[in-house]
Amino acid sequence: MEKAHNGTAMKEASALATAQAQFDQAVQYLDLEPGLVDLLRWPRRELTVSFPVKMDDGTVRRFVGYRVHHNMSRGPTKGGIRYHPEVTLDEVRALAMWMTWKCALVNIPYGGAKGGVVCDPHKLSQHELEGLTRRYATEIAILISPEGDIPAPDMGTNAQVMAWIMDTYSMHRGYSTPAVVTGKPINIGGSQGRNEATGRGVIFTTREALKLLNKPLAGASVVVQGFGNVGSVAALTAHELGCKVIAVSDVKGGIYNPKGLDIYAVMRHARETRSVVGFPGSDGLTNAELLSLPCDVLVPAAMENQITAYNAAAVQCKVLAEGANGPTTPEADAILLDKGVFIIPDILCNAGGVIVSYFEWVQGLQAFFWEEKEVTERMEHFMVKAFHDVHREARRLQVDMRTAAQVLAIGRVADATTTRGLYP
Repeated sequence: MEKAHNGTAMKEASALATAQAQFDQAVQYLDLEPGLVDLLRWPRRELTVSFPVKMDDGTVRRFVGYRVHHNMSRGPTKGGIRYHPEVTLDEVRALAMWMTWKCALVNIPYGGAKGGVVCDPHKLSQHELEGLTRRYATEIAILISPEGDIPAPDMGTNAQVMAWIMDTYSMHRGYSTPAVVTGKPINIGGSQGRNEATGRGVIFTTREALKLLNKPLAGASVVVQGFGNVGSVAALTAHELGCKVIAVSDVKGGIYNPKGLDIYAVMRHARETRSVVGFPGSDGLTNAELLSLPCDVLVPAAMENQITAYNAAAVQCKVLAEGANGPTTPEADAILLDKGVFIIPDILCNAGGVIVSYFEWVQGLQAFFWEEKEVTERMEHFMVKAFHDVHREARRLQVDMRTAAQVLAIGRVADATTTRGLYP
């Protein structure tokens, strides 16, 4: 049972079932041995940890966490750490799998990983959050390293959480090891432009999609579901590039103004009130209503399984730019494609973050840092190249963009696995 962003329960496949269904669809276009297909369909290794944390009131509470490595044929594994009350092992498996394909698609030398802790970070004090993070980092330290597995922020985590993980790992090693995580604060080895990378990348790929539809980015109407790090930066980038952002939302609800929202002012309001709801000069709406607004571009940047067989027919966008991982189910894909919606798949659309994480890792290993302009330009180059690689593959195979992206990515991972051979 998955929950929609508006809180309505819907009977949907798990994230892992979605990821594997997409995989099964794509491998039909690749001539791979059945044994290799089965190998790529499942994670390489999984760690489940159960650990105590001393709370502020003196009680001890048990938490459960995960770290999953999906594939490492192309290099060290890379993937975020999620703090959320509904984290499951299947969700982490799916996210790790998507990370493998994402890294291969944009051609950076990583495999895929993901981590998570079942908790509500908003209900923990800063002291409790630090204690949980340091204990979880200690539990998964047997898997992470600058050469082997490099975590990053994800839903419910941020640069400060990465700083605690880096410090914990470094204390165990006896010297500072900044390259063990990415998404760190800049003053301890983070990269310029990392925080904005995913949201900016969403709009870079959206611009390329609109070009194919002979529509300029400036003036396009944009709707964004989710106003966290990805959604807010995507909305701001679109606003700065001349788009008319007509609606945005967060977990508490959404706001709508057909004439366009001042995203700078919305961000100030969200910082002050902890929600976009109630922004002056806008009408309120639910997340379900937001997803069905007529617009040029819809950016789902919240959770998985937001656009499903239940609501896909109501979606009225021309371009669906997947800022979140797995926001569209396979059943919804079929409905949207029949409607002529141009879908920019998640493993392409939101890859800006992992690209800049790669840049941060490289900078950390070399102790040589780049300016934000250079970081953003390099990321844009990777994103635009990957977009057109996928579009060419889609035309060659006469398939949709998601299938084409998966075919390219799976093929690259399969090639690397075959070239390396089997040990022993």
